[in-house]
Amino acid sequence: MSELIGALSQTLAGITGSITGLDAEAVQAARQRQDSLTKPRGALGVLEDVSVQLSGLAGRCPPPAPTPAAVAVFAADHGVYAQGVTPWPQEVTAQMVSNFLAGGAVINAIAAEVDARVVVVDIGVGVPLEPHEALLDRKVRLGTADMTVEPAMTRDQATQAVEVGIAVARQLIDEGARCLVTGDMGIANTTASAALVAVFTGSDPELVTGLGTGIDQATLLRKIDVVGQALARHQPEAADPIGVLAAVGGLEHAGLAGLILGAAAARVPVVLDGVIAGSAALVAQALAPASTAAMIAGHRSTEPGARIALDHLGLRALVDLDLRLGEGSGAALALPLIRSAARILTEVATFDSAGVVDKEEQIVDEAGQ
Repeated sequence: MSELIGALSQTLAGITGSITGLDAEAVQAARQRQDSLTKPRGALGVLEDVSVQLSGLAGRCPPPAPTPAAVAVFAADHGVYAQGVTPWPQEVTAQMVSNFLAGGAVINAIAAEVDARVVVVDIGVGVPLEPHEALLDRKVRLGTADMTVEPAMTRDQATQAVEVGIAVARQLIDEGARCLVTGDMGIANTTASAALVAVFTGSDPELVTGLGTGIDQATLLRKIDVVGQALARHQPEAADPIGVLAAVGGLEHAGLAGLILGAAAARVPVVLDGVIAGSAALVAQALAPASTAAMIAGHRSTEPGARIALDHLGLRALVDLDLRLGEGSGAALALPLIRSAARILTEVATFDSAGVVDKEEQIVDEAGQ
């Protein structure tokens, strides 16, 4: 790992070196408090685990409320589109960015329901975009190159894109966000995601490549072949995450990896969406293994690569609704659950404070008599 850090830019090395895991004392305090609340121990299942994670991340129990939340939708185009991996026109990327900014997309509706802010980051859309108050112009280049022909981007561009994500995380946190949500938009980006997941998990392309926007079987087979071609051409190594991004990644993947690293460095929870976020999280984990302490899996996508990525990251999704939209939609839906986990640990009375008999403690006391 020291050799890897030495190969990174000063900014990246500083961020990755600052990221640590959960605070052990806060974790222990949170588990003890959960066991003292007026409910059977373990009755809230995964919500208890989330509350413990939030405490360990914040370094105190109970944890601060993970609100307000900001959804950062990173948008970019992909040169691999030329290989026929999707029936959707590439122009849809820019058109959907306009839709986000107009408030007409699914993520806008869900974000409004869960009281989250939506920010769109143009990190690599293939055409210039008109300025907008909710648009951050952080374009690194006009889309990636075709990864079956040449590297998707240079190492410097991949590094720059990760650093963009870190800066966006810092900006959103400075503006008051206490929970970040990953979002994405980019026609053909599930192809790059499959390549990333294959590299970092050691999985075969056919196991991590899915239907994406809803392709037919023939296109799926074509997509699997394209991923295999790109991996065979570049032979990317998981020990070199920036090299992997440069070879087969997308600009939004790099940006999201940076967003995750920035959140982890600030000890702010970051909620992962689907396969694009999952593949970006694998990059973040490879750069800073302790960054998983800040990650919460918002939902379990139907994309096979997303499920394999979550298993590799050791994360359990909070929502499983057969979603595969992207945009941050599934992650945003999980926000009320995350907020509830923190509120329960903060506001629910203990057996002692409520004057309620703790049956399990009573059983232990009787057994010792």
